[in-house]
Amino acid sequence: MEYIDVAIIGGGQSGLATAHALLRRGLRPVVLEASARPAGSWPLYYDSLTLFSPARYSSLPGTPFPGADRDRYPHRDEVVAYLTAYAGRLDVEIRVGSRVSAVRRTGDVFAVELEGGDRLSARAVVAASGTFGCPHRPALPGLEEFTGQVLHAADYRSPATFTGRRVVVVGAGNSAVQIAAELAKTARVTLATRAPVKFAAQRVLGRDLHFWLTLTGLDAAPFGRLLSRPPVQPVLDDGRYRAAMAAGRPERRPLFTGDDGTKLIWPDGEAEEVDAIVLATGYRPDLPYLAVLDGALDADGNPRHREGIATGVPGLAFVGLEWQRSLSSNSLRGVGRDADRVARRLAAYLARG
Repeated sequence: MEYIDVAIIGGGQSGLATAHALLRRGLRPVVLEASARPAGSWPLYYDSLTLFSPARYSSLPGTPFPGADRDRYPHRDEVVAYLTAYAGRLDVEIRVGSRVSAVRRTGDVFAVELEGGDRLSARAVVAASGTFGCPHRPALPGLEEFTGQVLHAADYRSPATFTGRRVVVVGAGNSAVQIAAELAKTARVTLATRAPVKFAAQRVLGRDLHFWLTLTGLDAAPFGRLLSRPPVQPVLDDGRYRAAMAAGRPERRPLFTGDDGTKLIWPDGEAEEVDAIVLATGYRPDLPYLAVLDGALDADGNPRHREGIATGVPGLAFVGLEWQRSLSSNSLRGVGRDADRVARRLAAYLARG
């Protein structure tokens, strides 16, 4: 069996930031990436996705986001190219096509099992596999019986196949509003939410919101330790999404209460024929490989940790969790801070061993 210092599971933004931080401390991690290239889930997001943070606030440690216009909002493909280049400059071994199936504890080391039967032994493990592989599909009234098309935002790519159709998008976050507004240009769309959508201005006093978050220190403030569950964040808007909804493109309605075949039942009793439902209902940590590791996850499959350090499994850490430590923990601009803290703690742990 092969022996290594640290196995990083996931080669997206979280795994790459962690590898960078560990290298700075003299460790030689191995990054295990399930897909064919080290860009994480970014290549799989919908075609029109753009960041809500400007390029100047969208960088991993050591490498600014490229481009002359530092205030633009990068497109999905720009992020993919940036992460691919970042990985290429790291002096670290990245093994693509290496999906981890299980992590077990064997004495003082971890046995990391890969699909296909390969195994390696690591003194420490960092789970940096993100959330995209675990889309959240809530139990909505009548959804199981609905006979029309149902897909999660993880499976949505473009509005091309929805032209002229009746579509309901479920969700009140940034992706839900962005997808619904895009679809509404060629389809009849309702944004169904439990409560009215909350907006936050993208620009305040002539500056992007992220300038103020950085200036005040709120972006890196350790609020995560105070939260029992991540709060619902408002939709960042430069005015176009609020205007689109005010014009009814998309319209917003309270969540449906049931269905009858392809008809959804709205709270006022109206039954309406619907072609498709898009669930923009978020994601959960994608950690099935830790299910067999005692103490790693709670009963609901959530990681047991404090600011990324596992509370019940020495040598195990997490990077890239939502609100792991701050509101920017699972973002390009913030994951490096968390990765550095985790790397420092792991380096101290390994030095003791």
